[in-house]
Amino acid sequence: MAKVGIVLSGGGIRGIAHLGVLKAFVNAGITFSHISGTSAGSIAGAFYAAGIDPEEGLNIFIKSKLLRFIRPAVGSLGLINMEYTSGLLKEYFPDDRIEKLKIPLTIAATNFSEGKLVYFNKGPLIKAIQASSCIPGIFKPIIIDDQMYVDGGVLNNFPIEPLLTTCDFIIGSSCNHLKTVDKITNFKALVVRSVMMSINKDMEQKAAFCNILIEPKGMGEYSTFDTKKAETIYWLAYEETLKTIKGNPLLKSLSEKQA
Repeated sequence: MAKVGIVLSGGGIRGIAHLGVLKAFVNAGITFSHISGTSAGSIAGAFYAAGIDPEEGLNIFIKSKLLRFIRPAVGSLGLINMEYTSGLLKEYFPDDRIEKLKIPLTIAATNFSEGKLVYFNKGPLIKAIQASSCIPGIFKPIIIDDQMYVDGGVLNNFPIEPLLTTCDFIIGSSCNHLKTVDKITNFKALVVRSVMMSINKDMEQKAAFCNILIEPKGMGEYSTFDTKKAETIYWLAYEETLKTIKGNPLLKSLSEKQA
């Protein structure tokens, strides 16, 4: 049977889209042998790799305090400690080891001390997720073996590389698509769009190595921390993926082979 991998981009709350993408594939009978993710993609990937249904993953985000922990505190003078999420994550990852997951998972993070990209595929799971999701300037760096780690998206927001040598078929899920605009209304919008364009440029080059790319239109317009849009983002991604599956002969064939 073909080994099918999926790469999940970073994107803050937009990463909820990955859960919608995964749910559509679950309903189509398509399973994955390997997962690679950065930041929000590492969280969605960890839930799925642990055997948690993607829709249940959405409910966890909505009903739990996790969204409160990943949203910057208004008026805060200091950085938020990402490690506050440890207790909650422990409920869903009691073994807390990447190698204990049901599906092999690779998590991309940035070693801030040495200025290099690191891939975690074994060892403590929760620390790796926290490191990969630790947006610089918002969260305090995560310390692992006396080294500072921050968001994997700093150096690799679309970590397809670990799948290239292990998978026969690769699906990409990106949650940062930008619509065409004819004007920019404020400085913040200018900066945010510029950053997103830089991130997407790297993704576009790597997308050439994907057999299929799922990229819901306009998802990049949602704010990184707009937690109120979580459910909307999930269902938009779910519907987009269903359409892609139905209209793509490769995915239809894959679904039939795995049935």
